[in-house]
Formats: sequence, structure tokens, C-alpha cells
Amino acid sequence: MSRLSVSDLWKGYASTEVLQGVDLEVHAGSLTAVLGLSGCGKTTLLRVIAGFERAERGSVSLADRTLDDGRTYVPPEKRCVGYVPQEGALFPHLTVEANVGFGLSRRERRGDAVAELLEMVGIAPLARRLPHELSGGERQRVALARALARRPHALLLDEPFSSLDASLRTRVREEVHALLREQGVTTVLVTHDQEEALSLADTVAVLRDGRIIQQGAPAELYERPADQRLARFLGAVNVIDAEFEDGTARTTLGALELRDDPASGGAAAGVVMVRPEQLDVRLREEGAHGESSAAGLGGRVERCRYYGHDALLHIRPEEPSGGEMLLARVHGEQALPVGTRVTVAARGPVTPL
Repeated sequence: MSRLSVSDLWKGYASTEVLQGVDLEVHAGSLTAVLGLSGCGKTTLLRVIAGFERAERGSVSLADRTLDDGRTYVPPEKRCVGYVPQEGALFPHLTVEANVGFGLSRRERRGDAVAELLEMVGIAPLARRLPHELSGGERQRVALARALARRPHALLLDEPFSSLDASLRTRVREEVHALLREQGVTTVLVTHDQEEALSLADTVAVLRDGRIIQQGAPAELYERPADQRLARFLGAVNVIDAEFEDGTARTTLGALELRDDPASGGAAAGVVMVRPEQLDVRLREEGAHGESSAAGLGGRVERCRYYGHDALLHIRPEEPSGGEMLLARVHGEQALPVGTRVTVAARGPVTPL
């Protein structure tokens, strides 16, 4: 297992700077997801690590071996880095076993190496088929087996599941993740899919405008994003005005515990992030004079997005509190029709932004 390190990496094309001082650490044997919007430089980063592009400044090292630093440059075929492009890029005229064994020596191809790889990724019965005779998931397994054939010290995956349909994508990526963990391969996965990054990776690095703006465990990024833009990128979020004092945020949803206190013992104003799953929604029970008999913020359901396992409610707070629409995630069986009057309360801790 080998550690991959990228330090102050710059790379551009013509007059456009694509990577602007990228720092990335991938621990040996771990899977790190580089998450970002299309066009943010994710593929360029992989191509520089793989050696297909030269770095303009900065360095790339693997297992304490410098691969590129402006003075030293190791060509792709000598880096011991596997690469799986977005569409797999299989040779259409070669069988599955020929594709997997393409980069091996003649002696290795005559041995059991290819058969063992096919067995390992679960496609041994498909050895004699051509790529056009395979499903999308099967083609991705072939591409993965080919990348693993030379026992790479690191593996680079360029959005390998994006072309698969939703149900197949979930199954294939879980199988691939289990295989990589079993093999202990240091892996970098680039993706624009937040769910994929958060659910698969040991570490997530968010690439924006050519820089890594935050890197950490998935839960850390989700619960403590660096800024509002990242908070919204990682999932639905409510941004609520708050007064901070003594580790508490006072909001229209009540007094909420803070993960971090920006007031440092004094009082201050700002906003907090409340994820939809932190909101409790109850049918509104009204007292004799029409007021709610339960603690919380009164509101009315304006929209309900039903996903089966859960539902996302859009709730408009009622006057006099008013305010922005609230998003609340509830179990699927708790989906409420539009117009339902509810009471909303929140559970802490919450994060100041």
C-alpha cells in the first residue's frame, strides 16, 4: 500500500488555469473521492497524477517516490498507477480476457493471472465475449480488472459509474468498493455525485475553482462545511438567522446547541446550517383560540417530494414568524399533502456558517 501526495499543483491550458495550487493527501490503502462540478478540473488532476499531463508547478509523489516536480518526470508506464477512464475505453476487437491481459507480458498472459483477475471481479464466465456483448456494469468490471492487472500502487477512477442507470450504478459501485477495500489499493475516485462521494469514500476532497477547499471525512464535510456554498453543494440545507451566545444559537426554531461557538463567550449575530433531517414535523394541534398547543414554529406544507424511503417537505412558516421556506426530510410514510398545517422543531447541534 502506498501513500499518494499532491502538493501546490498548477496546470493550465493556453491562457486558462485549471488547477491552481491543489493540495491532496491520499492515505495508503484508502479511497479518496475528489468531488466537484463538471469543468472544475477533476479529470485534469487525474491526468497529471497518471502522467498523461505534465505539472506546471508543484509535485506529485507516490510511496515517497517523486513522479513529477518540474525537475523529475516519470512517464505513465513507469508510475505503477492504474487508470480507469469514464467509459472504460475497452478495445472493441479484443475479448474480455484479451482486454484484461493487454498490458501483461506474454508469460503472464499464458499463466493464471488473467483468469484470477476475472474471477476476482466476478466476470470469469465472460472471458470469451467481446465488449459489445457486455452490459455497462460488466464493461466497468473489465476496465477495473485491466487496471488492476499490473498490481498498481495507486488506482485512479474517472467517474466510472456515471454512464450506468441508477439501480445498476448503486450495485456496481458497492461491489467495486468492496473489491478495492479487499485489495487494499490506494484509490482516487473523481465524481460530481455527492451521494457517491459521501457513501463510498474514506475521505472527500472538494475541488472548486481549481483548488481543494476542504478535505476530510464525509461526516465532517457534511456537518461542518467550510462555507454556505459547500453546505448547499453537499445536500439540501436550511440557512437560518441566529443570535449566538454561550454555545447556543437562538433562532425562530428555538434555542439550538452549537457545534462550534463563533461568539467565543460573547454575543454575536449570524446564520446556522440546519439539515432537513434535523427537523421534526408534527401535525399542528390547535388550542381553543387557534394557536398551536405544541412548541415549535407553525407552518404549512407547500410542496412534498416523495422518494419512497423518504420525502422532502417544503414548509412555509406562518406569520408572524414568516421567513424562508424550510426543508424537512421525513420517512416516506410521513409524507404530507400540500396545505397541511404543521409544527416544526429542530434538533441540534447545528453549525454556524
